[in-house]
Amino acid sequence: MPMRIDKRWWAVAALAFAVVLFFVLDLGQYLRLSTIKSSQAQLEAWRAAQPLQTALIFFAVYVLATALSLPGAVVLTLAGGAIFGLGWGTLLISFASSIGATLAFLTSRWLLGDWVQARFGERMAAVNAGIAKDGAFYLFTLRLVPVVPFFVINLAMGLTRIRTLTFYAVSQLGMLAGTVVYVNAGTQLARIDSLSGIVSPGVLGSLVVLGLFPLVARKVIDIVRARKVYAKWQRPSQFDRNLVVIGAGSAGLVTAYIAGAVKAKVTLIEKHQMGGDCLHTGCVPSKALIRSARFLSHVERSKEFGIRSATAEFEFTDVMARVQRVIRDIEPHDSVERYNALGVDVVLGRARIVSPWEVEVTQDDGSKQVLTTRSIVIATGGRPFVPPLPGLDQIDYFTSENIWSLRERPERMVVLGGGPIGCELAQTFARLGCRVTQIEKGTRLLPREDEDAAALVTRRFLAEGIDLRLAHEASRIEVVDGEKILVALHDGHEVRIGFDALLIAVGRQANLDGYGLQELGVTTERTVQVNGYLQTSLPNIYAAGDVAGPYQFTHTAAHQAWYAAVNALFDPFKKFRADYRVIPWATFVEPEVARVGLNEQEAQEKKIPHEVTVYGIDDLDRAIADSEAHGFVKVLTVPGKDRILGVTIVGEHAGDLIAEYVLAMKHGIGLNKILGTIHIYPTMAEANKYVAGNWKRAHAPEKLLTWVARFHAWRRG
Repeated sequence: MPMRIDKRWWAVAALAFAVVLFFVLDLGQYLRLSTIKSSQAQLEAWRAAQPLQTALIFFAVYVLATALSLPGAVVLTLAGGAIFGLGWGTLLISFASSIGATLAFLTSRWLLGDWVQARFGERMAAVNAGIAKDGAFYLFTLRLVPVVPFFVINLAMGLTRIRTLTFYAVSQLGMLAGTVVYVNAGTQLARIDSLSGIVSPGVLGSLVVLGLFPLVARKVIDIVRARKVYAKWQRPSQFDRNLVVIGAGSAGLVTAYIAGAVKAKVTLIEKHQMGGDCLHTGCVPSKALIRSARFLSHVERSKEFGIRSATAEFEFTDVMARVQRVIRDIEPHDSVERYNALGVDVVLGRARIVSPWEVEVTQDDGSKQVLTTRSIVIATGGRPFVPPLPGLDQIDYFTSENIWSLRERPERMVVLGGGPIGCELAQTFARLGCRVTQIEKGTRLLPREDEDAAALVTRRFLAEGIDLRLAHEASRIEVVDGEKILVALHDGHEVRIGFDALLIAVGRQANLDGYGLQELGVTTERTVQVNGYLQTSLPNIYAAGDVAGPYQFTHTAAHQAWYAAVNALFDPFKKFRADYRVIPWATFVEPEVARVGLNEQEAQEKKIPHEVTVYGIDDLDRAIADSEAHGFVKVLTVPGKDRILGVTIVGEHAGDLIAEYVLAMKHGIGLNKILGTIHIYPTMAEANKYVAGNWKRAHAPEKLLTWVARFHAWRRG
């Protein structure tokens, strides 16, 4: 790698030297129109005497000038027409310009391509996706319009992932029209007084129209494809609604809310409960239960707070009843009445899409109605994934969907899964008095997080008495004399673990069945497949939330909902590509783990250059005062710069502390500005300022400080 970097620096130096030499020696004088005109007779005589040698030299000069992005390509083109005529001039210049452009393209890619892809990785992902799909069309358009500087196109395209052969072939074809115009003008060189007189407004306008042709053609192709996609259905002449939303979870509620806010006629269909998983089986009940369990953990830690002893009497039934009370308190936020008041027509029933513009709703009494709509948003959410574990059908088991019905505390609970849901519920039930055994087939908990973050959680779990069984893979369930046993494989041996309750938390899967998607031909794999605009394979049908992915968080479902709603209502006049550049999340164990952007293991896997700055929260005054002096703030930045690539926070209120970095990354705020922002003392939020201070000290200008020290010494006399 060092040798490769050295070669690049040598190449940069050589290119810079060549360009500087070009200007210092005023070699550009030979590429001026006046020079070419004054030398026309001599050049023509030279070509007549030595045609092959002249052609080769001209070809080489043209390639070199184009490859180095030197000014004068237009004049050289005119000279080619004057010297070689329209036919041979066009042939020579067409190939020379394409080869030179490709060399400039390759140089740009070699020198800066990897750096740009790493530096702007997330932004370039969207660019690369667009180039992969329509790059040839866009390049062809740019090549056909001579008002766009070709050297800019060469260098910019080198920073993308477009194939070299595609770049060359499209350039060869796309520049031909402009080349012919200029070569033809060169055949009349004596009559040309300035470059501005070469292309008349009419000719230039024609070239612009020609340049727009591939994009227009692409639109026509899209229309033809769309008609083919919809060919088997009869499109209604008018629609009852602008939008039908299927599913009243986070994505569906926000989609319907936005549609109602912009005065569209929208119907929201929900077959079960308004609010979806988040309200009834996910975020709300889990956080309510976590809060009760955390209180009990503080009672257990009373001596840390200067309390000699403390006890808490509770009934498990009361704790679970509180969870339901919290749900009821929040329920009005997502109620039918509220959404009706917001202008949303709410229909309770089972939805099935029967055509791209028709949704059939079956209500509980068996009655049916068909709604016609311009657009549809699928927001049917997801459900816990239950693995095909042999013997599972012999027992009643729990998932994050039905655990809230539990009213008697099990003595022994096995939690299957070491991801966020498994960890949150394992710690919570352990704090509520269950003997919890947590099974994870991987070698550590929270595999998506950095190892040091997972290690802190692991230590806390072990300290709280959770029996962690890492690198254990569930094999089967047995029931022997009424005793429920999980058999797991570890190091090639079977391990038998008895339990009273089994909680399965190994992931989630999208709700795809029963909505007519397969019959309609909507492309699905593990989720509904959508493009960057959240469109399915039927362009007027969109999907958002867990059913679409790629993230399965309530806040990302709401984020996607905005794009789905706006695109569904305003396409083809305007639509927006979903932006996933800054997605935060948190796991609400203790200590909390929160993240936004890259972490260390992802940066290393993707080979993204980065620096790591860490601040230990055990040094923070407020954390010490609260007896929560554990955890860290870890920030990844661009090498030598304060631009934030990602942040991981482990500790008290990590999910709240991460918000400052979400804002910073969203709006391009670096660590220097965070350091310069006043944070209230004493708060946990000061950790964000202190990690910025650590970064600043690591990048202190040592040479400047040496001179400053001498200055102060001089002033002391």
